[in-house]
Amino acid sequence: MHITRRRPDTLRGPAENFTGTVWLDQIAAPAAPSRLRMFNVHFAPGARTAWHRHPHGQALHVLEGEGLVQRRGGAVEEIRAGDTVWIEPDEWHWHGAGPRTFMTHLAVVEAAADGTTTEWGHQVSAAGHPD
Repeated sequence: MHITRRRPDTLRGPAENFTGTVWLDQIAAPAAPSRLRMFNVHFAPGARTAWHRHPHGQALHVLEGEGLVQRRGGAVEEIRAGDTVWIEPDEWHWHGAGPRTFMTHLAVVEAAADGTTTEWGHQVSAAGHPD
């Protein structure tokens, strides 16, 4: 067992992967052989990810606020505190805050054997289309 009492500093989401103001708090990234990665992601109103996918899928659990999520070819879906979203392996998608509120979610992924967790694509327009 290992208890983490001091977390890494909060990081700003990089502009190439996010639109708007996004902050990332690493919650868990245990040493091998574990490939678990867990983050608290804080989105300002209107902030969102670029299109992306994960080799083993992703679980999102909304902790506070209201947000949006969309898979490629699907409708934009509203999500709110208490909702859990499962994104299938290699499913292109984006997620972020709604236009009027902050949104925080817990994001859980499993890294691939080479350590990668995410393949990033194009930015998303306000309508949910690649810019």
